[in-house]
Amino acid sequence: MTQAEFITSKNGLRLFWLLFAMTLIVVIAMQITGQPLKTAVAPGGIVSFELIGSLEGSRNIIDSWQGVAMSWAGINLGMDFLFLTFYGITIALGCLITRNRIRNEFQLIKQVGMWMAVGVLVAAGLDVIENVSLIALLVGSENELLPVVARYCAIPKFFLVAISLLYTMGGLLPVLRKTNHKRPKRVKIY
Repeated sequence: MTQAEFITSKNGLRLFWLLFAMTLIVVIAMQITGQPLKTAVAPGGIVSFELIGSLEGSRNIIDSWQGVAMSWAGINLGMDFLFLTFYGITIALGCLITRNRIRNEFQLIKQVGMWMAVGVLVAAGLDVIENVSLIALLVGSENELLPVVARYCAIPKFFLVAISLLYTMGGLLPVLRKTNHKRPKRVKIY
Protein backbone atom coordinates (compact mmCIF):
# COMPACT_ATOMS: atom_id res chain seq x y z
CA MET A 1 0.00 0.00 0.00
CA THR A 2 1.44 3.37 -0.98
CA GLN A 3 1.45 6.40 1.28
CA ALA A 4 -1.36 8.03 -0.73
CA GLU A 5 -3.43 4.84 -0.57
CA PHE A 6 -2.93 4.58 3.20
CA ILE A 7 -3.85 8.22 3.78
CA THR A 8 -7.16 7.85 1.97
CA SER A 9 -7.88 4.34 3.28
CA LYS A 10 -10.17 3.63 6.21
CA ASN A 11 -7.08 3.00 8.36
CA GLY A 12 -5.65 6.40 7.42
CA LEU A 13 -8.93 8.09 8.30
CA ARG A 14 -9.16 6.14 11.57
CA LEU A 15 -5.65 7.25 12.45
CA PHE A 16 -6.60 10.85 11.70
CA TRP A 17 -9.69 10.72 13.94
CA LEU A 18 -7.76 8.98 16.73
CA LEU A 19 -5.05 11.66 16.60
CA PHE A 20 -7.72 14.36 16.41
CA ALA A 21 -9.38 12.99 19.57
CA MET A 22 -6.02 12.79 21.36
CA THR A 23 -5.25 16.37 20.32
CA LEU A 24 -8.59 17.56 21.70
CA ILE A 25 -7.96 15.78 25.00
CA VAL A 26 -4.59 17.54 25.33
CA VAL A 27 -6.20 20.89 24.39
CA ILE A 28 -8.77 20.43 27.16
CA ALA A 29 -6.06 19.50 29.67
CA MET A 30 -4.00 22.54 28.64
CA GLN A 31 -7.03 24.79 29.03
CA ILE A 32 -7.55 23.47 32.56
CA THR A 33 -3.88 23.79 33.54
CA GLY A 34 -3.68 27.20 31.86
CA GLN A 35 -6.49 28.80 33.86
CA PRO A 36 -4.29 29.77 36.85
CA LEU A 37 -1.90 31.49 34.41
CA LYS A 38 -4.42 34.16 33.43
CA THR A 39 -3.53 37.22 35.46
CA ALA A 40 -3.82 40.99 35.07
CA VAL A 41 -0.27 40.99 33.64
CA ALA A 42 -0.90 37.92 31.45
CA PRO A 43 -4.57 38.05 30.39
CA GLY A 44 -3.91 35.41 27.73
CA GLY A 45 -2.10 33.14 30.16
CA ILE A 46 0.71 31.19 28.54
CA VAL A 47 0.06 32.86 25.16
CA SER A 48 0.85 36.24 26.73
CA PHE A 49 4.15 34.75 27.92
CA GLU A 50 4.88 33.37 24.43
CA LEU A 51 4.30 36.72 22.73
CA ILE A 52 5.66 39.26 25.26
CA GLY A 53 9.05 39.52 23.53
CA SER A 54 10.98 41.29 26.29
CA LEU A 55 12.85 40.17 29.38
CA GLU A 56 11.13 42.79 31.53
CA GLY A 57 7.69 41.69 30.30
CA SER A 58 8.60 38.03 30.85
CA ARG A 59 9.78 38.77 34.39
CA ASN A 60 6.52 40.63 35.14
CA ILE A 61 4.49 37.65 33.91
CA ILE A 62 6.60 35.17 35.88
CA ASP A 63 6.27 37.36 39.00
CA SER A 64 2.48 37.25 38.58
CA TRP A 65 2.68 33.44 38.61
CA GLN A 66 4.53 32.98 41.89
CA GLY A 67 3.38 30.14 44.11
CA VAL A 68 1.12 27.43 42.77
CA ALA A 69 0.66 29.17 39.39
CA MET A 70 4.38 28.67 38.71
CA SER A 71 3.90 24.91 38.98
CA TRP A 72 0.96 25.14 36.58
CA ALA A 73 3.14 27.08 34.14
CA GLY A 74 5.70 24.28 34.14
CA ILE A 75 3.01 21.62 33.74
CA ASN A 76 1.38 23.58 30.92
CA LEU A 77 4.66 24.00 29.04
CA GLY A 78 5.46 20.32 29.54
CA MET A 79 2.06 19.35 28.15
CA ASP A 80 2.74 21.60 25.16
CA PHE A 81 5.43 19.15 24.04
CA LEU A 82 2.75 16.45 23.85
CA PHE A 83 0.36 18.89 22.19
CA LEU A 84 2.82 19.97 19.50
CA THR A 85 3.46 16.34 18.63
CA PHE A 86 -0.25 15.61 18.29
CA TYR A 87 -1.23 18.80 16.45
CA GLY A 88 1.75 18.56 14.12
CA ILE A 89 0.98 15.02 13.02
CA THR A 90 -2.81 15.47 13.04
CA ILE A 91 -2.93 18.64 10.97
CA ALA A 92 -0.24 17.38 8.57
CA LEU A 93 -2.25 14.20 8.04
CA GLY A 94 -5.40 16.31 7.60
CA CYS A 95 -3.65 18.36 4.91
CA LEU A 96 -2.57 15.20 3.09
CA ILE A 97 -6.06 13.67 3.32
CA THR A 98 -7.53 16.90 1.99
CA ARG A 99 -4.91 17.02 -0.77
CA ASN A 100 -5.79 13.52 -1.91
CA ARG A 101 -9.49 14.31 -1.97
CA ILE A 102 -9.15 17.34 -4.23
CA ARG A 103 -9.96 16.86 -7.89
CA ASN A 104 -7.02 16.55 -10.25
CA GLU A 105 -7.86 19.69 -12.20
CA PHE A 106 -6.86 21.70 -9.12
CA GLN A 107 -3.18 20.66 -9.17
CA LEU A 108 -1.92 23.91 -7.67
CA ILE A 109 -4.28 23.56 -4.71
CA LYS A 110 -3.22 19.93 -4.33
CA GLN A 111 0.46 20.98 -4.29
CA VAL A 112 -0.28 23.60 -1.63
CA GLY A 113 -1.54 20.74 0.55
CA MET A 114 1.88 19.12 0.57
CA TRP A 115 3.46 22.44 1.55
CA MET A 116 0.87 22.96 4.28
CA ALA A 117 1.65 19.51 5.71
CA VAL A 118 5.34 20.41 5.81
CA GLY A 119 4.53 23.88 7.15
CA VAL A 120 2.64 22.58 10.16
CA LEU A 121 5.57 20.28 11.00
CA VAL A 122 7.85 23.33 10.81
CA ALA A 123 5.39 25.06 13.17
CA ALA A 124 5.77 22.18 15.63
CA GLY A 125 9.56 22.57 15.41
CA LEU A 126 9.24 26.29 16.12
CA ASP A 127 7.03 25.39 19.08
CA VAL A 128 9.84 23.24 20.52
CA ILE A 129 12.31 26.15 20.28
CA GLU A 130 9.73 28.49 21.81
CA ASN A 131 9.03 26.09 24.71
CA VAL A 132 12.71 25.59 25.50
CA SER A 133 13.14 29.37 25.59
CA LEU A 134 10.15 29.81 27.89
CA ILE A 135 11.25 27.03 30.24
CA ALA A 136 14.70 28.63 30.50
CA LEU A 137 12.98 31.89 31.51
CA LEU A 138 10.78 30.08 34.04
CA VAL A 139 13.80 28.57 35.77
CA GLY A 140 15.50 31.94 36.09
CA SER A 141 17.51 32.70 32.96
CA GLU A 142 18.20 36.40 32.45
CA ASN A 143 19.14 35.99 28.78
CA GLU A 144 17.43 38.87 26.95
CA LEU A 145 17.26 36.89 23.70
CA LEU A 146 15.00 34.16 25.07
CA PRO A 147 11.72 36.14 25.08
CA VAL A 148 12.57 37.47 21.61
CA VAL A 149 13.24 33.95 20.33
CA ALA A 150 9.99 32.71 21.90
CA ARG A 151 7.99 35.53 20.30
CA TYR A 152 9.50 35.12 16.85
CA CYS A 153 8.92 31.39 16.97
CA ALA A 154 5.34 31.80 18.23
CA ILE A 155 4.20 34.25 15.54
CA PRO A 156 5.03 32.09 12.49
CA LYS A 157 3.90 29.00 14.42
CA PHE A 158 0.42 30.45 14.90
CA PHE A 159 0.33 31.56 11.25
CA LEU A 160 1.42 28.16 9.87
CA VAL A 161 -1.04 26.28 12.06
CA ALA A 162 -3.89 28.63 11.09
CA ILE A 163 -3.32 28.39 7.33
CA SER A 164 -2.88 24.62 7.53
CA LEU A 165 -6.19 24.33 9.37
CA LEU A 166 -7.85 26.60 6.79
CA TYR A 167 -6.49 24.43 3.98
CA THR A 168 -7.83 21.29 5.64
CA MET A 169 -11.25 22.85 6.21
CA GLY A 170 -11.24 24.34 2.71
CA GLY A 171 -10.99 20.83 1.35
CA LEU A 172 -14.50 20.30 2.61
CA LEU A 173 -15.80 22.60 -0.12
CA PRO A 174 -17.79 20.44 -2.55
CA VAL A 175 -16.42 22.18 -5.65
CA LEU A 176 -12.90 20.93 -4.87
CA ARG A 177 -13.70 17.37 -3.82
CA LYS A 178 -13.44 14.30 -5.96
CA THR A 179 -16.68 12.46 -6.37
CA ASN A 180 -16.69 8.70 -6.21
CA HIS A 181 -20.12 8.29 -7.62
CA LYS A 182 -21.45 8.95 -11.08
CA ARG A 183 -24.40 11.18 -11.55
CA PRO A 184 -27.41 9.39 -12.84
CA LYS A 185 -28.33 10.20 -16.39
CA ARG A 186 -31.21 12.57 -16.74
CA VAL A 187 -34.19 10.96 -18.28
CA LYS A 188 -36.60 13.14 -20.14
CA ILE A 189 -40.18 12.42 -19.35
CA TYR A 190 -42.64 13.46 -21.99
